[in-house]
Amino acid sequence: MSVPAAPTRAELRPELALISDWIAPETRVLDLGCGDGTLLAHLHAARNVAGYGLEIDADNVIACVAAGVNVLQMDLDDGLSQFESKSFDYVVMSSALQEVMRPDLLIGEMLRIGRESIVTFPNFGHWRPRASLGLRGLMPVSRTLPNRWYDTPNIHLCTVRDFEALCRDKQVEIVRRHVVNHAHQSNVMMRTFPNLLGEIALYQLRGHDTG
Repeated sequence: MSVPAAPTRAELRPELALISDWIAPETRVLDLGCGDGTLLAHLHAARNVAGYGLEIDADNVIACVAAGVNVLQMDLDDGLSQFESKSFDYVVMSSALQEVMRPDLLIGEMLRIGRESIVTFPNFGHWRPRASLGLRGLMPVSRTLPNRWYDTPNIHLCTVRDFEALCRDKQVEIVRRHVVNHAHQSNVMMRTFPNLLGEIALYQLRGHDTG
């Protein structure tokens, strides 16, 4: 069975396209919650990146195998102790931080395994969720938070400020931050008031003991 052509950058989901821009060529990447392997397939074809994906959904694992992506079926809440320290250049987790039981511990493990980590999450501090809670007294349903409170996979929603406070507490260096709206676009106001105006936050992180 032939492996389908890897997606180009233009064919990637916008969030994955932004992540791909931060990853250097000829590096090793571990993608946590890799879905159907689209990002890894693109990085391998476009930047000669090697790596693995971790994914719990069986259909996505099958899709990864069909795309020629190295994948392990794993639950992130079981931990990452089987991976050696600094065995990857980047550890990536896209839009899954809020779905794990202990985000703080998982970030620590990501920075142990990778020289740098890339994390994205929906910003609960955006004005729309705030308005929904303040004016209507209801948990928000929006373009970036589309599920209702009783059927959402999100168990640890956070804001840009929450996340950066965690980084300070854990002595994690923020290499760069990018906040965007639901269309993955940014502007001066969003960069000036990221917690209020940013709908999705992207961070590149480095542990304090990394050279």
